[in-house]
Amino acid sequence: MAGDGLITIGGLARACGLTASALRFYDDCGLLVPVRVDEVTGYRYYSDAQVDRGVMIRRLRGIGVPLDVVSEILNGDGTRAGRLLDDHVAELARRARDAAAVARVIKEEVGAGAVVSAAVLAAAIEQVRSAAALDREIPVLSGVLVESRADSVTLTATDRYRLSTRAMVPVRPGGAWSVVVDAGELGGIGSWLRELDEVTVRALDDGLVVTGRGSERRCGTIDAAFPDYQAMLAGLGTVRTRVVAGRSALLAALEAGGAAPVGFAVDRSGLVVSCNGQLRPGSPGYPELLARLHIPAVVTGPGIELAFSPKTLRPALASAIGPEIMLDIAAANAPVIVRSATDGELTTLVMPTAITNSKECGA
Repeated sequence: MAGDGLITIGGLARACGLTASALRFYDDCGLLVPVRVDEVTGYRYYSDAQVDRGVMIRRLRGIGVPLDVVSEILNGDGTRAGRLLDDHVAELARRARDAAAVARVIKEEVGAGAVVSAAVLAAAIEQVRSAAALDREIPVLSGVLVESRADSVTLTATDRYRLSTRAMVPVRPGGAWSVVVDAGELGGIGSWLRELDEVTVRALDDGLVVTGRGSERRCGTIDAAFPDYQAMLAGLGTVRTRVVAGRSALLAALEAGGAAPVGFAVDRSGLVVSCNGQLRPGSPGYPELLARLHIPAVVTGPGIELAFSPKTLRPALASAIGPEIMLDIAAANAPVIVRSATDGELTTLVMPTAITNSKECGA
């Protein structure tokens, strides 16, 4: 309190439920002007009678009354004030109806299912779900992320050593939504999908629902945040070496190496496969096998040596699209991008393994 029955700005703020900064603003607006301002200190002082006006301003602003209308209500007669309040409430009701209508449309769009080719979806599931983790040490990695956007439906899976993602163009787009689905349950609907032409895919609170020809299949969800694979893709290093080679030849090389890591020495002639020195000159069939372990390829960029675990590279090659594979290589210790040489719908990242005493066959 101040002398002469005046109230400091802090006292008025407490009395009418406003902040001191709000009172200074209302002073500048001319809504609540102090009765005295100290010329030396600049302190504002108010009268007891201004408490009610401050409370009224707070209440009017609390229901969204614009400042110019607040001034008219405070400074006009009761009849005009009542009419202004009625007009404001009517406007609030109209805006609420409009907001509710927009919200209904958005909810319908968000929950709407995307219509996709059943055969394409079945193929995408088989191509992607093999990248999901087999164990449940990290539960979300045993799932497949299903995303619906305005122009695509995308499936993505990763076990930290491999990542596969495939985008499909929908027959009819759905709303924007995403859900992580148990990879095993998703794989279980493949045979059913192959009997259909088109299906509708949508996410509900309790799972993913796929509907087609009067029947449906549900897959349980995993309630956890999926890794930010888009950031992972964006953070890949610059591609230095690109290799285009036959898929069957690459798969055969992996089979020849067994379970041990298989190395590839890349140069302009193609790829030379390493197999841990298991074969030597003089071994039965050595010249023929050595010839088979040279894989012709179109190589762009500098030569490089790198190795892969068959259990990570083999599924990536087996699920790839088309007879020729494109490998984009940034470094021997960076994820390698595996794609079809002619079809970019499926992208797989495979992490190389360390090269450990791997010798070229016959060394």
